[in-house]
Amino acid sequence: MVVPDLAHLMRPGSLQLSASPPLSLYVHLPWCLKKCPYCDFNSHEFGGPELPEQRYLDALVADLDASLPLVWGRTVHSIFIGGGTPSLFSPQAIDRLLADIRARLRLTPACEITLEANPGTFERDRFRAFRQAGVTRLSVGVQSFNDRHLLALGRVHDRAQALAAVEEAAQAFDTFNLDLMYALPGQTQAELDQDLATALDLAAPHISIYHLTIEPNTYFAKFPPVVPDQDTAYDMLDTISATTRERGLQRYEVSAYAREGHRCWHNLNYWQFGDYLGIGAGAHGKLSFAHRVVRQVRHREPRLYMDKALAGDAVAMHTEVARGDLPFEFMLNALRLREGFALAHFTERTGLPIGAIGAALDEAQRRGLLARDLHRAWPTERGFDFLSDLQSLFLADTEPG
Repeated sequence: MVVPDLAHLMRPGSLQLSASPPLSLYVHLPWCLKKCPYCDFNSHEFGGPELPEQRYLDALVADLDASLPLVWGRTVHSIFIGGGTPSLFSPQAIDRLLADIRARLRLTPACEITLEANPGTFERDRFRAFRQAGVTRLSVGVQSFNDRHLLALGRVHDRAQALAAVEEAAQAFDTFNLDLMYALPGQTQAELDQDLATALDLAAPHISIYHLTIEPNTYFAKFPPVVPDQDTAYDMLDTISATTRERGLQRYEVSAYAREGHRCWHNLNYWQFGDYLGIGAGAHGKLSFAHRVVRQVRHREPRLYMDKALAGDAVAMHTEVARGDLPFEFMLNALRLREGFALAHFTERTGLPIGAIGAALDEAQRRGLLARDLHRAWPTERGFDFLSDLQSLFLADTEPG
């Protein structure tokens, strides 16, 4: 499709954004060794003799080149290389990717550069090579340290590989993340306790812990496994919150726990309604201009994406966020944070007056889901437990007059 040029995007409109929010870059590498039965991400099993690394990197660079006018002059604060399984790509390919990005975009000196890694692709010294290529933070998709649960989740690694991968990550990186899941098929509270103890004993400074959800269009949606009931899952979450807190990790977002100084800046930018340019197959992006906020989606299928990107046509969908949708979009992200959001940020990043959410803020506070002072609003404990109810209050809210 034809993406509007910068002059068109800068034309007058109904929003008034006083400044551009921080900018991040998301890079999607779509291939996996095997599609997990719970996964609804844009990931594709790799079945060929070798990854088309160079052609895909060429496509990413072409995609970035075509996008540069939309972010020209802006500084990038973080890069997140996600998938799929990005660690399938060689360290040499990641080195080339980051060099090509640096040649085109201005990065902050302390730019956080995260790479997602799977223990099933782990080789001794591979993580160190990613560090030498310029990656500053690794996110290791362990999910569980229990072989029975790993098998049920369709993971390609076992407990021993997971332990080796996390230990290598700890040696190679100053900060890293460990992904876990709970409420797994057949999982007991004792088994969750063991997974948590193992993760914490490995001294991961950041842990993301997700409730297994059955998503549409997945293998689990067609053949649902038997998972713990809702009450048991709530008990598991209470255990997770208490145990991580006892071990010095703060729950700063619904699913994220971190030691002081180890929060993920890239994800914080998402949750604070910052901007992000997304390149790669199926990548999503959000960009702000003086009078509008737009979203983009790239072509989803990897080979189609490569063909289109190399022809200068990587964007499959380009839409302007409707004025009436901005309050909910902002709150969908900001209320995931334990500390909530600065009231001034709502106006700065949506271009709307705070009155646009005044009635909903009052109702949320009346229901005990939200607290606020003159400067900030944040979810209460009850609001955090019933986050969907809190967020939904901002769906129908419209600006007075």
